[in-house]
Amino acid sequence: MCVDMRQELARVITTLLTCSLLLTDVRADWRPNIVVIVADDLGYHDVGYHGAKIRTPNIDRLAKEGVRLENYYVQPVCTPSRSQLMTGRYSIHTGLQHGVIMPTQPSALPLDSPTLADKLKEVGYTTLAVGKWHLGHYMKKYLPTRRGFDRFFGFYMGSLDHYTHSRCMYRRCAVDLHDDTPTTFRNVFNESGVYSTQLFTRKAVDLINAHSRKKPFFLHLAYQAVHTPLQVPKKYTKYYSKLMRPKRRLYAAMTTAMDEGVGQVVNAIKRKGLWKNTVLVFTTDNGANPGHGGSNFPLRGKKNQFFEGGIKGVAFVASPLLKVKNYINRGLMHVSDWFPTLIHVAGGNLRGTKNVSGINQWNTISKHQPSKRHMILHGIDPMDTVLSTTFTSFNKTFDIRMAAALRIGDYKLITGATNKASKHKKIFKPSSLVKLYHIGRDPKEQHNIAQYHMARVKEMLQVLQAYYKTSVPVTYPLSDIVQPRNSAWGPWR
Repeated sequence: MCVDMRQELARVITTLLTCSLLLTDVRADWRPNIVVIVADDLGYHDVGYHGAKIRTPNIDRLAKEGVRLENYYVQPVCTPSRSQLMTGRYSIHTGLQHGVIMPTQPSALPLDSPTLADKLKEVGYTTLAVGKWHLGHYMKKYLPTRRGFDRFFGFYMGSLDHYTHSRCMYRRCAVDLHDDTPTTFRNVFNESGVYSTQLFTRKAVDLINAHSRKKPFFLHLAYQAVHTPLQVPKKYTKYYSKLMRPKRRLYAAMTTAMDEGVGQVVNAIKRKGLWKNTVLVFTTDNGANPGHGGSNFPLRGKKNQFFEGGIKGVAFVASPLLKVKNYINRGLMHVSDWFPTLIHVAGGNLRGTKNVSGINQWNTISKHQPSKRHMILHGIDPMDTVLSTTFTSFNKTFDIRMAAALRIGDYKLITGATNKASKHKKIFKPSSLVKLYHIGRDPKEQHNIAQYHMARVKEMLQVLQAYYKTSVPVTYPLSDIVQPRNSAWGPWR
């Protein structure tokens, strides 16, 4: 009898332990894997599904199978966009509202609020970053693996040679390629000659293959493509006519190489048997520079500008978890929305965050519900201020000499000079410093209607001023005189 009791007790304990393990696996499997792929300087007219004569079959297929975001906005340049994706905070609240972090600037994304990687790690994710960082590296505490990532393989700065993975400054060229963990920081010298897009794809695939199925993963894959310098293996240029403009031809080939990488990453996830529980986000960081081969057609403007060509981004979500698929979503969305949206998808929360401007848009994306967003602060840059002949009544509300832009509903207001090349060479008339467009009726921004809607202009300037009062000073210090250590760029303080 005692033996039977012991056997029965052992059976019950074994059953309970088995159920506990099964529940653990269920909880782990419930949290979807999250992949965010960021293209660098990809223009609105640089993907096939927007009518470009560029081969992007993988991107086109994923976009068609998922949800294409056609009223989606990013920032005019790299660092502000990436900072808002990582924190959900407008750059006026992080000090990163002016330009990009230069290679030897002692500047970085501040430590006063967690990153997306921090928040996903809180709920059990393995966090992986491959490619571009560009959120500060002058001290180790600002590096990706000190900002929530378990592993980082990539580069800290920008504008590297795609083959040597080096950057030249102060007449010195050094490598900016690293393989980091939270406790180890290793410079990588043995990948010279390997094209960056293929290198980052290979690394991303390796990390996916090595990942344990017991935990969900977050992969942030930030390609160097299609940013200058315009470099690409010759096999990709064969797809394009030699009659195409030389820069456009190289740019198109770089885009096709990136598209191939996107396909390889998705295939790796499928081979691992994880695609059914994965959410993939694809986004650009800003508009293209037509002078470097990109195109934002039919939109006005380019990278570095608040016109639509500089800030209307290519983006889509692909996932078997979407409730509604294969449609175009025209709800207003912003790059800062990824932060709360993906935290929600992962079952996390926003505790410990600060000044989050992003909005959880998962139901908008997944269920095709109306967007929760009605307004976007595209930016306020007090360092980009021009001279004006006189003040107007508007200046009593907001200093229109500053570069700023605001979207409310279909109306978009832009202040300051839009041609930055000439902003310091002349004195502007106040009437030229305020522009109002109805984006719904005038997506190409051809008709400035400010003079016909003075009341609306003043109301929007009041909103800009309210935002400006909450802003922190711009962090844009002078560069340090830095020399590479051991033939590599990295933290110097």
